[in-house]
Amino acid sequence: MIRTLLQKILRYYAFKKGRLAGLYIMVCCPTNDEYAAFLKIHGKLHAIGENCRINNGAIITDPEYVQIGNNVTLSDCSLIGHDGVIGVLNQAYQMKLDSVGKIVIKDNVFIGHGAIVLPNVTIWHNAVVAAGSVVTKDVAPGYIVGGVPAKPIGRTEDLANRLKEKTEQLPWAHIIKNREGSFDPKVEQELIAMRVKYFYPDE
Repeated sequence: MIRTLLQKILRYYAFKKGRLAGLYIMVCCPTNDEYAAFLKIHGKLHAIGENCRINNGAIITDPEYVQIGNNVTLSDCSLIGHDGVIGVLNQAYQMKLDSVGKIVIKDNVFIGHGAIVLPNVTIWHNAVVAAGSVVTKDVAPGYIVGGVPAKPIGRTEDLANRLKEKTEQLPWAHIIKNREGSFDPKVEQELIAMRVKYFYPDE
């Protein structure tokens, strides 16, 4: 009861006032769609579209230069808008340098866990960035990229079709097919139980 009340208060202050953001994240553990909604208001992003999901472990070093489209998911990845070596070079060579850049993420993009996107990169629509990748140049529409540095490894549409075929063969396919858009704890628990039984049949 007290924790629920505390969460409501923290959520209110975070969304309405832009305060206590760290405490809000720690206590409320916002879902990735809730956190994206928070960043839309208080994240200082240049722009962010609709139906986005951003894990609260995502790092966006220079949000003012980041533009995010619609239906984008950021896992615990890093969007780095500047070159941190500047401070060292300025001191070492008595120079006054600057190296920042924009990051543009178009519609229908997924960026996987641990991926790093560097400055002056545009990730075009319907693209996927594999986990652990380092993106140093633009990602073409409809492509999956992976590796260090990231290179094309497939097409997003082909991935969707493969996963569709695979999903249709699963014992819980009917649940996935009928699952509503909003999170339902009972449905998720049923899915977890079925998956565990499927993955570990001898236990």
